[in-house]
Amino acid sequence: MRGLMSTSNHSHGGAHVAHHFRDAEHQFDSAKQGIWLFMVTEILMFGGLFVGYAIFHTIYPQMFSEGASHLDWRLGFVNTLVLIASSYTMAMSIHHLQKNEKDQAVTKLWITVLCGVIFMVIKAFEYKAKFDHGLLPGNLLNVEHAHAVHANLGMYYGFYFCMTGLHGLHVLIGMGLIIWLAIRAKRGDFGADYFTPVEGVGIFWHIVDLIWIFLFPLLYLVG
Repeated sequence: MRGLMSTSNHSHGGAHVAHHFRDAEHQFDSAKQGIWLFMVTEILMFGGLFVGYAIFHTIYPQMFSEGASHLDWRLGFVNTLVLIASSYTMAMSIHHLQKNEKDQAVTKLWITVLCGVIFMVIKAFEYKAKFDHGLLPGNLLNVEHAHAVHANLGMYYGFYFCMTGLHGLHVLIGMGLIIWLAIRAKRGDFGADYFTPVEGVGIFWHIVDLIWIFLFPLLYLVG
């Protein structure tokens, strides 16, 4: 604990302390607590969807298995690897800032954004394929065009589009925040003495990546 506190003091210099905080450590701790509190609300939101998914999967296991059979698990797996890579580059950007390696940090931030773009492009192709085959949520499902065995297959795609769509929205928000960080990092706003915004966005990005790691087996590999 002592080592952590001394590190945070070293990493968040007094020049960046807002007037309503006692010192740099108080500001840093408040920022971390704030972002983690926000992350708890995000986890609760997705947690409700996970609980609903589990309940209806228990009731209609064959229908959920049919829905998953229309998904390409290889695309989901590639997207999983892409997000894992993006978590690494996001973490490395903070590491470089701690060592005042501005150019390397900016590069890692832009690579993280690129990973987000790749993820969203793959997801767009997946969505288009579902639209083309009439695999839509709820009553929008085209039973004949989709060759659905279960008439209530739209329930599965209701969960699929809701969960992946909400996750995709978070990916887009994260990309926007990381672009903002990259621009600020390029002009020298961050360094070893101050990188709290980068760390906060990094926590958000890691949680978004972690949620996908749960979504991938639930939606693509359900049997």
